[in-house]
Amino acid sequence: MSHVLQAMEESYEVDLVYITERIISLSFPAAADERSYTNNLKEVATMLQSKHGEHYLVLNLSEQRNDLTKLNHKVLEFGWPDHHAPALDKICSMCKAMDTWLSGDQRNVVLLHNKGNRGRTGVVVAAYMHYSNISASADQALDRFAMRRFYEDKALPGGQPSQRRYVQYFNGLLSGHIKINNKPLFLHHVIMHGIPNFESKGGCRPFLKIYQAMQPVYTSGIYNVQGDSNTSICITIEPGLLLKGDILLKCYHKRYRNPTRDVVFRVQFHTCAIHDLGVVFGKAELDETFKDERFPEYGKVEFVFSYGPEKIRGLDHLENGPSVSVDYNTQDPLIRWDSYESFCHPSEDAVDTENGMSSHIPYMDIFLPNESWSNQFECGTFYEQAAIWVRQNY
Repeated sequence: MSHVLQAMEESYEVDLVYITERIISLSFPAAADERSYTNNLKEVATMLQSKHGEHYLVLNLSEQRNDLTKLNHKVLEFGWPDHHAPALDKICSMCKAMDTWLSGDQRNVVLLHNKGNRGRTGVVVAAYMHYSNISASADQALDRFAMRRFYEDKALPGGQPSQRRYVQYFNGLLSGHIKINNKPLFLHHVIMHGIPNFESKGGCRPFLKIYQAMQPVYTSGIYNVQGDSNTSICITIEPGLLLKGDILLKCYHKRYRNPTRDVVFRVQFHTCAIHDLGVVFGKAELDETFKDERFPEYGKVEFVFSYGPEKIRGLDHLENGPSVSVDYNTQDPLIRWDSYESFCHPSEDAVDTENGMSSHIPYMDIFLPNESWSNQFECGTFYEQAAIWVRQNY
């Protein structure tokens, strides 16, 4: 999508859509001012209260906000950063929470609240479409058709490749088409084939940040790349970096003589779905880059893994040539800055919580994602068990 189309897509003030009779999408643009957002939210809450009474549950897909809790005390917080894919266990939790609420009473409805790009809503709708498809009941066929139409018409055009990838992961786990990889993976090399033009004379100054479960685990040096777009650059990590679970790799360009950085590309994957020691993502599979003309059409990013931290022999040909120099000064605040460190803090908003209302819903505890899951289950086991549970219970 071009920047003009994206701006048009995000120019609306509020978008309320009944995807099905019982699944509602409520979207606000990321740039919506607080007064407009709050006024629209109050109007929507009044309408929902008059139409559905106490029978609507809110799933918040954005940053936590106290005003949501005031307007409806039944709020489940599932937020994750805009334009990103959620963790796999979070997708399962959202689908289970929706299904339990909708199954509890025929009058119950679910409201998906999102402030930002509609891609987040699209992930949930597409995932729940696959989740509900397990039952394959005829009376839900129209609902699944409506969910698919919403996803393709409203969410997919503004979505990111990683969001689509995670929906595919979830569908593959539910259907059994994805075989779980429980082996540890060690990342040794990240190779950029094709250099984007972020400098006036061509080339760029890339550096990588790698996150595991949205926590930073690795920051590379700054690579100064001169030459044409056909050049390749290899970022080597020795000993290999152990990766497990939800992984986000983000490549930045550090501007020359300028204390700012630009996102070159972003890619998310889950190690339980990685079965090859060499994985390649083309331009169309890289977040942000897929629509960036500065990145060559034939460009791609290659990951080289192994099952141990020891250096992989026979890969000397991957060493960079003389046109690539590296600055290992990772103490630079611009390099060290973690762009996700403040996401989990509640957003300041215009409506304060009153009467001690809480977003805590006791009977929903089992569906909320929590840190103990990652300790309780080995990589992939939770998702495998979740998929088996769904298949056995329908």
